[in-house]
Amino acid sequence: MKDSDSDKVFSDAIAKFYERYMVPLIFEPYAADLANRLATRSHNHVLEVAAGTGVLTRCLASVLPDSVSIVATDLNQPMLDHAATLGTKRPVEWRHADAMQLPFADGTFDAVVCQFGAMFFPDKSKAYSEAHRVLKPGGVFIFNVWDRIEENDFADIITKSLESLFPEDPPRFMARIPHGYYDGTIIKRDLASAGFTTTPQIDVVAARSRAGSFRDPAIAYCQGTPLRNEIEARDASRLDEATDVAAEAIARRFGRGAVDGKIQAHIVKQTKE
Repeated sequence: MKDSDSDKVFSDAIAKFYERYMVPLIFEPYAADLANRLATRSHNHVLEVAAGTGVLTRCLASVLPDSVSIVATDLNQPMLDHAATLGTKRPVEWRHADAMQLPFADGTFDAVVCQFGAMFFPDKSKAYSEAHRVLKPGGVFIFNVWDRIEENDFADIITKSLESLFPEDPPRFMARIPHGYYDGTIIKRDLASAGFTTTPQIDVVAARSRAGSFRDPAIAYCQGTPLRNEIEARDASRLDEATDVAAEAIARRFGRGAVDGKIQAHIVKQTKE
């Protein structure tokens, strides 16, 4: 499997590590941020795309009034299954769906929200055009994307550390996909190509990524993301070794106890006229 083919594959094994390690490490603070931004507006119907294991879905279900219907979708069934198993504070509708071909009628939703999924869309303008299509006039599309990898400590350190293990073909998933779509000019261009006619609001938000052990970020990134697919494609027997190498790199920078690194993202708010 080529790296480009494995970028969007979240297996059941990845989903479990993703939820246990990645969610508290980097996703929870931004999920709360998106949910709170959405809660400042009045909505009846909210659609989440690329819901993953449901960290944002759980926040939405806790923050939004019970009268607001929430539909949470994802392309990867194992992630969606894990999310449904974890459950939410109140009922939501879980749907297997491709963000580039949403199974909903035009003008169905007051808001479309996406937590760190846009980077994975093969055709971002197409995905955004689908968000535009299913939004009602005056509806809002809110999503976040990671900033460049150099602004995200653990992702940067781990990516660089794996170069020593695979010097001829280092795994570059984190730099290529999660941290590869941060240019505001490109984001605005893609939204305009999708049919949005107003200028989006883009905020840069820094936060802290904390873990009780220096090994947790290494496990999170090496085994709870498609970086795992890249490592195993090179040599499946070296996954644990790669995790150890990454953990040592974290320890050299942050120590061998609890760790605290910088994370940074862009939050994009786009209104449909």
